[in-house]
Amino acid sequence: MRVVSVVGARPQFVKLAPIAEAFARAGVDHKIIHTGQHYDPLLSDVFFSELSIPAPDVHLGVGSGTHGVQTGAILAALDTVLPSLSPDWVLVYGDTNSTLAAAVAAAKLHLPLAHLEAGLRSFNRILPEEHNRVLTDHAADLLLAPTDDAARHLANEGLRDRTVVVGDVMTDILLKVRDSVLDRTDFPTTAFGLEENEPYSIATIHRGENTDHSDRLEAILGALARVNHKVILLAHPRLKAWATQFNLPLTQGNLIGHDPLSYADLVCAVVNAQSVITDSGGLQKEAFLLRVPCTTVRAETEWEETLRLGWNVLVEPGDPIVEAVGRPRPSPTTATPYGDGHAADRVATVLANRRLN
Repeated sequence: MRVVSVVGARPQFVKLAPIAEAFARAGVDHKIIHTGQHYDPLLSDVFFSELSIPAPDVHLGVGSGTHGVQTGAILAALDTVLPSLSPDWVLVYGDTNSTLAAAVAAAKLHLPLAHLEAGLRSFNRILPEEHNRVLTDHAADLLLAPTDDAARHLANEGLRDRTVVVGDVMTDILLKVRDSVLDRTDFPTTAFGLEENEPYSIATIHRGENTDHSDRLEAILGALARVNHKVILLAHPRLKAWATQFNLPLTQGNLIGHDPLSYADLVCAVVNAQSVITDSGGLQKEAFLLRVPCTTVRAETEWEETLRLGWNVLVEPGDPIVEAVGRPRPSPTTATPYGDGHAADRVATVLANRRLN
């Protein structure tokens, strides 16, 4: 069986790592296409080397652009690349422009399409990620859902027969990396210049609704600066560009701007943090899995389980961020809504058992 994975952005590289390992164990002929949607080495190359992901078989090198330009460039390139690889399955990941472009390409070429992390819904149709994931789910032949909630969303849209709950592959890699960094207790001191045992939070802000509007971004940065302990802001290139355009400093008050981290360093930083403040989908879930309280600067989340279990709250920019970060620690939980760390092996089995060709 040959599976072609199409990836292009940091969260997809993390999901690819356990999939590549599981496919190797199962003897799957696995080809990797890197679209080049994320081309900064800190958001791309470092993940392949650090997580021991095989080098891409094809690199499209599309780079940045508007949603339409980027999606169209990937779609056009895949029109010839995918047939040349003769896949039994085209496997797409998550909700990026790379995901949607590959889904459309596979559907138009009549190639079997599987969507990993299917069924997530924010129910906010303004977000480009919501369109990407909904359109991809309805184009796919097989929907690999990470949670029971995701499977219910798909059933409500008439897609029950295509759905299999496999668990969350990010849980697989996160638990593995977590165990490898638990002894790096000096990391915050050496990486961020903090005092020994000094409390800090980790922050990431990169979504357009937060970065592309000066008033909103200023309110977010100002609130992070007023938190009563240091906040390490891992600055995505998009954030840096807009902050520069709006003349907003990323280091002010208790806020410290910092370059993005490798995956293992990020996990180490979060494990030792007092809290996480983010608008990232993946980091909300990672914070929960590491049992670190999360404050999400959005009006909704795809990971509703984190809200129900009390480990995540949704806030608007400004004072609500400061208040949420200072809230009491949530009640302990042993809940495992994102699986047992063996989702990637289930993906390999399901793909083999449901081959369409």
